Amino acid sequence: MDTARYKAFLTSAETGSFSKAAEILCYTPSGVSQLVTALEKEFDMCLFHRSKKGVTLTACGQKLFPLIQHLLKQEQNIYQTVSELKGLQTGTVTIATYFSIAMYWLPKVIQKFQQHYNQIYVKLMEGTHKEIDSWLKSGQVDMAFMSYISPMKYDWISLAENAMVAVLPKNHILAKNKSYPLSYCHNDKFIMPEQGRDDDVMAMFQRNNITPNIYFSTVETFTTMPMIEQGLGISIMNELVTQRWEYDVVKLPLDPPQYITLGIAALDFKTLSPAASRFLKYAVTNLTQQQKSNI
Repeated sequence: MDTARYKAFLTSAETGSFSKAAEILCYTPSGVSQLVTALEKEFDMCLFHRSKKGVTLTACGQKLFPLIQHLLKQEQNIYQTVSELKGLQTGTVTIATYFSIAMYWLPKVIQKFQQHYNQIYVKLMEGTHKEIDSWLKSGQVDMAFMSYISPMKYDWISLAENAMVAVLPKNHILAKNKSYPLSYCHNDKFIMPEQGRDDDVMAMFQRNNITPNIYFSTVETFTTMPMIEQGLGISIMNELVTQRWEYDVVKLPLDPPQYITLGIAALDFKTLSPAASRFLKYAVTNLTQQQKSNI
């Protein structure tokens, strides 16, 4: 089956530009435009709104997007399976992940994985919990490294428990304490990442019946650290994300202690492509061993 038109459609939709799609697909912009136009003629409907700023999907295009995305993923799975049957190990694995996991867990796993499977391409998409959830739902990624939040609507493998910590300015009244009482979040100026609603942190507050005094919000957790350093407020985050940060701040365990579970999620582990299945098994084995060695 000739899928060039579908690939042109999908890449144009993802990049918002025929020119950018052309760069990725190694076509000319006019070539991509012609492929998309041919698909529109075949379907007898307009799939894109075109303007000087780029292209956006029409209502019809939006409805077709996940179907075409699924079709191309199945095509990829077919070729990967054929390669497996021929004794080859090729393919692409697309992984959604928190920035902290991308920084501290995955580089070593990917490096070791590619020593054995150097023809399998690994693509990382870093994002917040909300972004990762949307990528999983839409099928844009094969799997996600994220935290467990009930109810878990995906297939799930737990990897490790990670403590939540309070991050305070050095001049905070509790900076020299052994722990930070969670109840203080009622009054302290709280900096909330993930556009004002970090799902891990909000779930923790809900479990403990606490309403934080949210004074600032940021897009990402990393942005909060320099703000805390300047005395603008405090925040709570998982301990993994604070590793190797060289900021002049204080990190304290919470009272009562709070934890999140980090692991791997997928729509259905049984339907993963051969390349994704290989990576999943390799990641689980290596990260489990890594966590045991850290105990």
